[in-house]
Amino acid sequence: MITVNLRYTGTNGNARKFAEEMISSGTADKIRAEEGNLRYEYYYSLEDPETVLLIDSWCDQTAIDAHHASPMMEIIASLREKYDLHMTVERFVGIEENAEDRRYIRE
Repeated sequence: MITVNLRYTGTNGNARKFAEEMISSGTADKIRAEEGNLRYEYYYSLEDPETVLLIDSWCDQTAIDAHHASPMMEIIASLREKYDLHMTVERFVGIEENAEDRRYIRE
């Protein structure tokens, strides 16, 4: 699994407006329906009202490449431009769960 954290930052509430439009337009649901998508969720920062975090997980690089080649990317790029957003990106590759780690997880 590959997880990408994207932080969108803007001004005047534009990052939230972007996330809201991604959801209300159905674009987020279309991305969630793409083959290999495991998670596509937006979160608001408690400390920075001008930042929105997107957690985007895919089963493998092939699924990400297909997503990047899809029409969804044009929509996303257009909305980022519309709301004048800047981004930072972090990428994580999943590993098998460790039994020792499970001891600290409260389900």
